[in-house]
Amino acid sequence: MNGLHELTALDAAAKVRSGEVTAQALAEAALARVAAVDGRVNAFTEVTRERALAEAAAVDAARAAGRTLPLLAGVPYAVKNLFDIEGLTTLAGSKINRDLPPASADCTLVGQMKAAGAVLVGALNMDEYAFGFTTENTHYGPCRNPHDLTRIAGGSSGGSAAAVAAGMVPLTLGTDTNGSIRVPASLCGVFGIKPTYGRLSRKGSYPFTGSFDHVGPFARSARDLAAAYDALQCIDQGDPAQSAREVEPTSGTLAKGVDGLRIAIAGDYFESHATPAALQARDIVAAALGASRRVTLPQAQLARGAAFMITAVEGSQLHLPDLRTRPDDFDPLIRDRFIANALAPAAWYMQAQRFRRWFHDQVMHVFETVDIVIAPATPTHATPIGAPAFELNGAQVPARPSMGLLTQPLSFIGLPIVAVPVPQPGLLPIGVQVIARPWHEADALRVAAWLEARGVAQSPVVNPV
Repeated sequence: MNGLHELTALDAAAKVRSGEVTAQALAEAALARVAAVDGRVNAFTEVTRERALAEAAAVDAARAAGRTLPLLAGVPYAVKNLFDIEGLTTLAGSKINRDLPPASADCTLVGQMKAAGAVLVGALNMDEYAFGFTTENTHYGPCRNPHDLTRIAGGSSGGSAAAVAAGMVPLTLGTDTNGSIRVPASLCGVFGIKPTYGRLSRKGSYPFTGSFDHVGPFARSARDLAAAYDALQCIDQGDPAQSAREVEPTSGTLAKGVDGLRIAIAGDYFESHATPAALQARDIVAAALGASRRVTLPQAQLARGAAFMITAVEGSQLHLPDLRTRPDDFDPLIRDRFIANALAPAAWYMQAQRFRRWFHDQVMHVFETVDIVIAPATPTHATPIGAPAFELNGAQVPARPSMGLLTQPLSFIGLPIVAVPVPQPGLLPIGVQVIARPWHEADALRVAAWLEARGVAQSPVVNPV
């Protein structure tokens, strides 16, 4: 079954439903692809071979019995290793978590994917405790960018983006606190969605910053991304972070295109903190959409600083017991950041939260006259693994925190955003953020699908060499 790893998720599921391909064949193809290329990429920290084959067999048995198969029947997928998987220890990219007992049940989103017929093949590499933008993990090794194995995959969901880009699975799940879906999607050249804060359940996922954490999927096509997002939507009244809004299917809205959408370009901060290559990617998207109006998201730089402060305080408080008793078991860079953050005055945190409310209100004023805002997803392309800095507008800026320059101000207020891959000949990938109003994921996905249909956004399978 050569080439099965190149199928989109929806095409693979259609072939399973028609009987052209079995779920078992898809699972075996995904496992073979992981075995063939992950030694170079290092996207996986665990392969759940037995579970994958059992779930695939259940899909095939359901078809043989004449039952109607669900949307993602037989589609292989994998999840960031901070999602609970029954029988596996939830590592969250750390050494310390190895001492935890195995998860007693799947997290909500893994349960949703199983209900949609998807087949779990493993857990994926990430920055320790999701505190980073590069997935240069001290304990499990760096995840490498399939486009150039000497470069970072982005983070903290680096394994999730790299596994999709390299054709190991067509779908993955990740998390985004300050940009951890959009940054690796941009650098690895795949689609990713950070939904509105609270739209998808976080129950059973290891937290980083409770007031910022989002969960969402990666894919190589906008249609697949929308289908996975739809599969993940559920109302879990036991999760206090979950919105009580009704589920809003999006897959059926993609054919609407962009007619009627008011689209603008994020100016000022989102231009001054991007390299020419990042701005070129944005301009390609803007030209395709006919967007020329520029809008300002006021005080975006302060929003990034306030996001850093809130992340620092909430994240460090979670890990204080281990920082006191097991400091040497942390990645040294992450440990030192956590310790410094734990000493931040409470007044700074409170001021950051007050500014957050003000910034939210200002951005909502912008969305009174536009439906979509576009901006680069990362300031530059993937940097070399181990590089301490990169050049931005003639200055050297630190690589690890600065990949989130353009994502943090938007995570800060929980906006729904789709990262779309925009290939440029001869250049490594840089993606573009398609930003919508809260609870309007469908608008951003419509734009992504429209761009893909016209060849502006593309994510072919990469063969890592």
